[in-house]
Amino acid sequence: MFIDSHAHLEGPRFDGDREEMIARAKAAGVDAILHIGSGTGPGSLDCAIKTAEKYDWIYASIGIHPHEAALGTDKDFDELATLARHEKVVGWGEIGLDYYYDHSPRDVQKTVFLRQMELARAAKLPIIIHCRPSDNSENAWDDTLALIDEHWQSNGLGGILHCFTGTLAHMKKALDMGFMISFAGNVTFAKAQSIRDAAKEVPLERMLIETDSPFLAPVPHRGKRNEPAFVKEVARQIGELRGLATEDIGFKSAENFNRFFSLHERTRAV
Repeated sequence: MFIDSHAHLEGPRFDGDREEMIARAKAAGVDAILHIGSGTGPGSLDCAIKTAEKYDWIYASIGIHPHEAALGTDKDFDELATLARHEKVVGWGEIGLDYYYDHSPRDVQKTVFLRQMELARAAKLPIIIHCRPSDNSENAWDDTLALIDEHWQSNGLGGILHCFTGTLAHMKKALDMGFMISFAGNVTFAKAQSIRDAAKEVPLERMLIETDSPFLAPVPHRGKRNEPAFVKEVARQIGELRGLATEDIGFKSAENFNRFFSLHERTRAV
């Protein structure tokens, strides 16, 4: 059993073989995928729902990525509030701060991040965090975690730090606030020792694995288009770090995913 806790399935890179790609994931033992619904921003906010409606083992999130924060309007936030009630939506994201590309001004990113936390709180959905720092001393991780601490953690809904690249101190703070830590294909990269250090130290019951498809294909697929079937390589790397079998990491992270999103209760309700 493997679960891809974070994948983007709607983009043009999958237009030629989307159904085949999903079938390959199933054949590789992937039992669930969380399709992240940030899309290309306003105008595509329901992209993950459209996919999830076609497959009973694919779930959806909704949200405006920090890249497109400056594009969000009141109408878009109203749409998100409506989409949050869809039965296949299990999380809100990816949302957060990106100081690397700065496609939207940082003050706008923070405003939109806060507004979406308010909407997610009202919808009772956990949040899925994107955080990428710049190459200088300004650290998006510190700002992101401070905003979560002040405006989110007290509600107990928790969230996921997707594609974790922070320090062990950042990880500890997030764990203390009830967050899950998710690792992507970059845990296999030669220069990613700090990520491997975190993957070795995170409590097993708080860990998730993901592909972030079509980005960050793991070794031995690096440089190619990523896809959910490759999540096994993430599990294999973490298993090697922790002296566990690939299947053990897959099973434990799948168990964590199902528990975190209360999927067994959700299935019974449907």
